[in-house]
Amino acid sequence: MVVPELRAWRAARRRLAPVARAVRPRLAHASRAVRPRVRRIAQTVGPRTARLTGVVKPHAARLAQLARPRAGRLTTPQLAAVAAVLGLALAVGTATAAGPWDSSGQRTAERDRAAAWDREGGADHGRGAGAAAQSPAPAPSAAPVLSGVGAGRAPGARPLAAALDKLLADSSLGPRRSAAVVDVETGGRLYGKDADEALTPASTTKIATAVAALSALGPDHRFTTRTVLDPGTRTVVLVGGGDPTLTARARADGWASLRTLADSTAAALKKRGLTTPALAYDASLFTGEALHPIGVNPNLAPVTALTADEGRRDDTTSGPADRSTDPAGDAARTFAALLRARGIKPSRTDVPAAKSAPRAETLARVQSPPLSAVVERMLTNSDNDIAETLARQTALADGRPASFAGGAAAIADRLGKERLPLAGSRFHDGSGLNRDDRLTADLLTSLLATAGSPAHPELRAVLTGLPVAGFTGTLSDRYTDPAERSGIGLVRAKTGTLTGVNTLAGTVVDTDGRLLAFAFLTDGSMDATAARTALDRTAAALAGCGCR
Repeated sequence: MVVPELRAWRAARRRLAPVARAVRPRLAHASRAVRPRVRRIAQTVGPRTARLTGVVKPHAARLAQLARPRAGRLTTPQLAAVAAVLGLALAVGTATAAGPWDSSGQRTAERDRAAAWDREGGADHGRGAGAAAQSPAPAPSAAPVLSGVGAGRAPGARPLAAALDKLLADSSLGPRRSAAVVDVETGGRLYGKDADEALTPASTTKIATAVAALSALGPDHRFTTRTVLDPGTRTVVLVGGGDPTLTARARADGWASLRTLADSTAAALKKRGLTTPALAYDASLFTGEALHPIGVNPNLAPVTALTADEGRRDDTTSGPADRSTDPAGDAARTFAALLRARGIKPSRTDVPAAKSAPRAETLARVQSPPLSAVVERMLTNSDNDIAETLARQTALADGRPASFAGGAAAIADRLGKERLPLAGSRFHDGSGLNRDDRLTADLLTSLLATAGSPAHPELRAVLTGLPVAGFTGTLSDRYTDPAERSGIGLVRAKTGTLTGVNTLAGTVVDTDGRLLAFAFLTDGSMDATAARTALDRTAAALAGCGCR
């Protein structure tokens, strides 16, 4: 049998021939390049494809025999027919090699992987005692397809209340608790338990601080640290601009670098022929007491407008650490050492505090990343140093003294301008370390819902900075219990812990893809570990709830 050549192919042959001649050398080169890999693959799948070839070969032979033209040359359609058969054979062979497959059409390897999900273990999610080391427990997936905005309906009041009431009745949480859940899309409350009762919020206060700072300064605001040359003098002044993320480490990781500032300052001084200047520092931007009312504490250095690496005396970047009692002076002395290493030798060994002249000439400057990135770092790591600095920066933007009291007043003022429910709330700092702070679950969920509103894109970092359950920040080592696992990757929340106080506030995606904001505040617990587990289990229950 001869398959007739279509007229269209005859017409196209003259144009295709030059293309074929041009492509042929490149195909040959590509063939030589991939030949070793193909050979290895063939050695691996050879035994399986051999059996398949035995089945396909008679059919291919008969087809080739039928398709062979009388003139001894294959036409384009005939070549296409043979190629289709060979391609089918190759596809089937590859599928066979990728197996084995079970009767349902699922790869056996995938089935075994799915079965491993029920076991504990692994680097990230198997930290509990007795976890099996041989198989990690992966995070559960979200719903296959998230519902569109407005799809479905919020969880029914009775089922949600029944589930949360039981979980929040856990005796480990202590005698006092406040809770609220709202639909971020609509702002409607779905659950409330003494939601307007003000309790000690601990570090969930940082959510309020973040909203106030972003509202006052804007997400693109940057903090500037600079060096100036006082007019008519040989004095260089290092001026602190209240950047809590300034670093003197060799690896800056995108934060403002004191080393970069030293490079630029040294170059500017050499250009002026000034290699032995006097050196001073100016940290006068902030006022009031530098030491938090809790006193000397590894969770917070004295608050100052000039600091490097948060006054830490070790290589840590978050969490408790031994702190400097004079962060501004230490930063200035570090800067002096950096200048000496660059050929600039300050005329005095000490570096005194001073105030730069209003008309001082700027020599060099470095800037922090945008405020949105600073806020994310504060929330993810529950960074108290950043929180207290942002409270004072908010006070400056609000025309208030940059002190603990001024920062607290500015936060309340900013939230009031956003018409958020402040009844019962009291602010005494920006970090939540002060036990006299008071917030309500109603306010916290309103803050989160406002941050997720399309009308407030400037606040989005409040949500993106929240730690992710089982993965980042202060939630990275939580959600290890099987009862909490449904929240892994879906719960994003700010934690809060003081003696007897345990709080959790954030967002969660439920099984219908709806974004819910929640806040749980408890007081009087005698077992912090059990209380945190109970709160994590409650948030995980929200992840497992559905809208239908």
